[in-house]
Amino acid sequence: MISRRWGPPSVANKDANVPLVLLHGLLGDSGDWQPVIDRLPAIRCIALDLPGHGQHSDLNVSDFEQSHQWLVTELASRNIERYLLAGYSLGGRLALDHASREPAGLRGLLLENCHPGLPDNERAARIQHDEQWAQRFEREPLADVLADWYRQGVFADLDDAARASQIARRLGNDGQGIATMLRATSLGKQPDLAPWLMASQVPVTYVSGKRDHKFHQLACQLANQDRRINHLVLDGGHNLHAHQPDNFARLLAEWVNQQEETSHD
Repeated sequence: MISRRWGPPSVANKDANVPLVLLHGLLGDSGDWQPVIDRLPAIRCIALDLPGHGQHSDLNVSDFEQSHQWLVTELASRNIERYLLAGYSLGGRLALDHASREPAGLRGLLLENCHPGLPDNERAARIQHDEQWAQRFEREPLADVLADWYRQGVFADLDDAARASQIARRLGNDGQGIATMLRATSLGKQPDLAPWLMASQVPVTYVSGKRDHKFHQLACQLANQDRRINHLVLDGGHNLHAHQPDNFARLLAEWVNQQEETSHD
């Protein structure tokens, strides 16, 4: 298998609810979603390993176009024609890029602490920043790089025990695969998709943790600019679904039900 899927077999049929496709973040894998999926037995959840991660550690993409084509292929291989899409951090950015290409089957988009894109004058610096990290992932012991990675401000809510646990979980990654994906999907190479969000006909929900000050502020700005963006806030940091699986599962269940009700109106 090249992805992991959890959920009762009884819902995996043509008349079942629209499946929920889940995309993890950089350094993660599809198993990151399992605690949430275990709490959603009535929803058909399909969590995918991103290129360069998990069972796709030897699969490389070179840019957002190839990442989009990868996702299209994954959906087609499962005969998924209608779907809901949720992504965290990098997975959220890939989900957003995919949605901006307006695939016919997408019924709703949920973004967890992800960036919509930088203005042109900030992109070059970000590409250089990500290149420095990519070189470290390629050349240095993974444990050393991870120790610094999880000291970044976006992970400031982690205490020492949580940080150590996160590092231990990520040691199975292949540094070269992570470096390749980081280069391919650098935030500096991503289009600024905020204008698309403002005009989107796809229902968009953005979930932020109020202790992740950077992404919470971004989400507030987006929601203030366009009231069609449904902004939900949890009392947490960057990786909400990992640290609050109960709350996040309830949030997802309510969101899925809302999308289904809307689609039947």
